[in-house]
Amino acid sequence: ICLPSARLDKNTGKYISNIVPTLMPGTVVSLPSSLTSYVVTEYGMVNLKAKSTWERAEALVSIAHPECRDELINACKEANIWRRSSKIR
Repeated sequence: ICLPSARLDKNTGKYISNIVPTLMPGTVVSLPSSLTSYVVTEYGMVNLKAKSTWERAEALVSIAHPECRDELINACKEANIWRRSSKIR
């Protein structure tokens, strides 16, 4: 999967991450997470194959837009999938 890490909100001038911690209810999912191997943004590429939930979260945060990473980390902490041993932060 290749995607831009974020998009710029023209009204607020703030970046909105395209990497999200959860999907909205009713969102159509065409590819389950277990089949997703590589994800690429302008900040790098990660291989998610055979990784645990917290490892997947850490990898995805590492390729998110830098201005969105703290928000993603906080969402992961709230979901109890972020570990103290995580490399980012």
